[in-house]
Amino acid sequence: MALRYQAPRGTQDILPEDQPYWDWVRDTASRLASLFGYGRIDTPVFEPAGLFIRTTGEATDIVQKEMYIFHDRGGQELALRPEGTAPVCRAYLEHGMQARPQPVRLWYIAPIFRYDRPQAGRYRQHHQFGVEAIGDGSPLLDAEVIELLWRLYEELGLSGLTLRLNSIGDRKCRPAYVQLLRDYYSDKLDRVCADCRQRYQRNPLRLLDCKQEACQPVIAGAPPITEHLCTECAEHFAQLREYLEGLGIPYELEPRLVRGFDYYTRTVFEVHPPVEGAQSALGGGGRYDGLIEELGGPPTPAVGFGTGIERIILNLKRQEATPSKNGGLDAFVAYQTPQARLAALRLASRLRREGIAAVIATGDRSLKAQMRQADARGARYALILGQRELEAGTVTMRRLADGQQETLPLEQAIARLRP
Repeated sequence: MALRYQAPRGTQDILPEDQPYWDWVRDTASRLASLFGYGRIDTPVFEPAGLFIRTTGEATDIVQKEMYIFHDRGGQELALRPEGTAPVCRAYLEHGMQARPQPVRLWYIAPIFRYDRPQAGRYRQHHQFGVEAIGDGSPLLDAEVIELLWRLYEELGLSGLTLRLNSIGDRKCRPAYVQLLRDYYSDKLDRVCADCRQRYQRNPLRLLDCKQEACQPVIAGAPPITEHLCTECAEHFAQLREYLEGLGIPYELEPRLVRGFDYYTRTVFEVHPPVEGAQSALGGGGRYDGLIEELGGPPTPAVGFGTGIERIILNLKRQEATPSKNGGLDAFVAYQTPQARLAALRLASRLRREGIAAVIATGDRSLKAQMRQADARGARYALILGQRELEAGTVTMRRLADGQQETLPLEQAIARLRP
């Protein structure tokens, strides 16, 4: 029979067997963010569409092709959140966080929505862990943000990762480089894709971000921006590299890395796993010193990153890194007779109050069928109650891994299960 409804294309159901991965990543991210002094912030799933159009850039693929835009019943144009930085900056201004000690360090885990072609590691709804450090222009803060991201991957057990690093200058030095890039591309437009021909007109820096195979030879010959930085940007980049080397974080210079948003300035970075591909980046970010000002605030330097949780989990599975076995079902409470059913219900309830994960058999299954159910649920022990156990105040405790069982006083069995 054909299903009448399925999950929308580019989305997925996160089933119970995958939840340990999600808990692992979220718990590790939350713990590390706290260690680094970041506080959690949650922003709405939708915002005024202009927030993203203004900050991300009208010529970006996100605005041109990927945003979910709609009008509410009051006629306001809204957008599902396509990225995490602009909403955090909006909240920073709206709640007067510029009056707090700077930098303000914030982190979030949030769903992100982009209408895109689904493929491995790319969804139309995905989830992102991100941090934003707002109110300080020091390259030391750039190093801190990168270290936090690198530590996250390390603590999850991912290996073979590559940190790619670049500086794309600022408003002072970038215009001259953009003109240089235009001059370079001017006689090569017949060799690049249609999107790049549009980027040439609207946002030449994005030419370096194209993933189309046909455009790669042209990109490879483009002048590197790091050779055209102003003195201040060059010094900022040199200090960042010194800090990363002092922290023992390996990196590769990637002079054609620009990222996909217009708001980036100076530092940009990405982390890639061993398996390469157009959508291989695990996470990335950079400095966005002009974004707060673009939203109507004072000039405010800031730096941050975002990393997709789905991509992290995909790479954890590829590298056969598994979450710890903590958790799961400790006890499956079974009963041999209808008269023992109420006692079994009370036992399961007490176990949970004691912090012991427990479920009770349901229905009128035979004891043999209940044991199959216990195995299927992955329980560590089956606790069996029958008339004999009720009369003696005991319980039969069966270890499901090997079938070994013994009859114990009820309190002793509970004590053995306590964490």
